[in-house]
Amino acid sequence: MTEQKPPNETPTPNLADLQHWTWLMGRAQQMMLESGVPLAPPAQVAEQARDFWTGYLDMWQRFVAPPAADAAERPKEKDRRFANPAWRANPAFDWMRQSYDLIADHMLRSIDALEGVDDRTRAQLRFATTGFVDAMSPSNFAVTNPEVIEKTIETRGQNLLTGLNNMLSDIGKGQLTHTDGTAFEVGRNLAATPGKVVKRTPLYELIQYAPTTETVLATPLVIFPPWINRFYILDLTPEKSFIRWAVAQGVTVFMVSWKSADASMADVAWDDYVAAQIEAVDTIRALLDVPAVHTVGYCVAGTTLAATLALLAARGEADKVASATFLTAQVDFSRAGELLHFVDDEQLKMIGTLSPNGYLDGRYLAMTFNLLRGRDLIWNYVTNNYLLGKDYAPFDLLHWNGDVTNLPAKWHLSYLTDLYRDNRLVEPGAMQVAGVPLDLTTVRTPAYIQAGREDHIAPAESVWKLTHHLRGPQRFVLAGSGHIAGVVNPPAANKYQHWISDAPAESLDDFVAAAREVKGSWWNDWADWLRGRGPDSVAADGARVPGTGALPAIEDAPGSYVRAR
Repeated sequence: MTEQKPPNETPTPNLADLQHWTWLMGRAQQMMLESGVPLAPPAQVAEQARDFWTGYLDMWQRFVAPPAADAAERPKEKDRRFANPAWRANPAFDWMRQSYDLIADHMLRSIDALEGVDDRTRAQLRFATTGFVDAMSPSNFAVTNPEVIEKTIETRGQNLLTGLNNMLSDIGKGQLTHTDGTAFEVGRNLAATPGKVVKRTPLYELIQYAPTTETVLATPLVIFPPWINRFYILDLTPEKSFIRWAVAQGVTVFMVSWKSADASMADVAWDDYVAAQIEAVDTIRALLDVPAVHTVGYCVAGTTLAATLALLAARGEADKVASATFLTAQVDFSRAGELLHFVDDEQLKMIGTLSPNGYLDGRYLAMTFNLLRGRDLIWNYVTNNYLLGKDYAPFDLLHWNGDVTNLPAKWHLSYLTDLYRDNRLVEPGAMQVAGVPLDLTTVRTPAYIQAGREDHIAPAESVWKLTHHLRGPQRFVLAGSGHIAGVVNPPAANKYQHWISDAPAESLDDFVAAAREVKGSWWNDWADWLRGRGPDSVAADGARVPGTGALPAIEDAPGSYVRAR
């Protein structure tokens, strides 16, 4: 009978296994050099080679004759993929981890050292190489991950069967699962702020939220969320809901809920979204009998809001909008970050083939955003849920992230071409809406501009460029964290921080140098700014109560469009 290893003893790779892993990563690096990519200068190549082999020999020396230091003295592992003690407890897996780190580092350094390539090509090469390096991590494979091996012995392989079931389920729905799908439900514990749908068009529903204060600001607020996602990113669980919080501040809040595209929307263009924003503004003005409304545009809806303001200015109707808040929104796409890797001619041509019915399946866009953070949003789940067979943890934000929407194909392709690729919106007169040339420099509406310091979708430097194109009074706020957590940060959570400054600044670096750091959320700063645009208040009755004015309630919030799949 074969002797069984104790459950806590991880099988040790033999020398042939270690040599093969080194050869695999080394061959990958060699293939990149042989592919015709311009090389770094000879001196840098020699220096990199010398550094690599020095590091490699040092690593082998530690493997052959490890220092006698106590494991407690080792620095804490910063890479979450290798945080499990099993990666260090076994010398062979410790060697594999260090070997991977060494080779991955030199592969990325070789891209940085290239000469004869422009910055865009270098960025594309680094992005692709990073994706390859992340995919080749030994943590992603069952036979090279000690934690997976231990789990397989412990469960007698049940983890692999559970993981296979998870993987087959994802293949069946064509989308990677990130969270427990049974933990959340729209209208129950997500998008649950009380309100009514008071208008419905083929493109959007308009939701009015019920007041919770005796008086409200006279000027109401309408929020335009990005139509590439469901609106309830701003109405997550009650403790995270920006909408619920804003209502509690005495603001009459309206939300536009965009329809997920289907074949009937094949001819929808950007002009239609701009027209919808103006229609929503006019609807609210008439319903509440007010001269103007405050507006919020998040991400691509903020880009569209800038175009809307330019169109209103050209028509002499700028006073319909009392203020504009831009959340992680871009108008100048020259520094639009890693999404620029997906808008070359070949990529755009491929996108055009993915929409035979006139709309782009939202799963394609979700996959693109996952690729931007492949280590966290792809390989982390491959390891935990496919290999280790772990249960999915409930997380409202990730539930929203997986709740995809379809996009009108014609509009989406023109958006990527005109804005991301050609950057035409910042050229006065280069783009038109309803036959009217757009010029952002004519916009003098007071603007609150929020950016996320670690935003990888709308980089802070790119959002900052709004300050150069708009001409009205501005307040720029830099929030801690990224595209989502930097926005969805309720004050009660006491998380992150934000930076504000009243000093003139020509660049984001100048702003940061002069700014003061404020602990916690930027939401209170925004509320104070909004009140400063018009502190007058009125009783929260009559048409301020959803469904009691000229627009009868169609149904309860969050409406039907957000539920459509």
